[in-house]
Amino acid sequence: MAGEAQDDCLFCKIVGGKIPATVVRETETTVAFRDINPQAPTHVLVIPKVHHPDAVSLAVAEPAILADVVREAGEVAADEKLDSYRIVFNTGSGAGQTVFHAHAHVLGGRGMQWPPG
Repeated sequence: MAGEAQDDCLFCKIVGGKIPATVVRETETTVAFRDINPQAPTHVLVIPKVHHPDAVSLAVAEPAILADVVREAGEVAADEKLDSYRIVFNTGSGAGQTVFHAHAHVLGGRGMQWPPG
């Protein structure tokens, strides 16, 4: 059920402390941690503590928490001293989403090309 932790969700396990992660920030509603397969010198994931399969589902059900995710992405960028950065929400396997728990990628520390891929 959306909003509730899912036993088979990697990110729910990180939120619950069952799987370790290199946490860089944590708030009441979010956790930010380093990606284990970084695509840029800085690559941090910001996730809501509640489970929703993607950013749109989160926005529909709990828009304030989506705003928290985006705000925390900005805080991560500031903490990492990034002058420019990209925030990416992948939605669906065809877009590269591999964990179906809403999350933002904060990417920086190198030039970003457009289009991205």
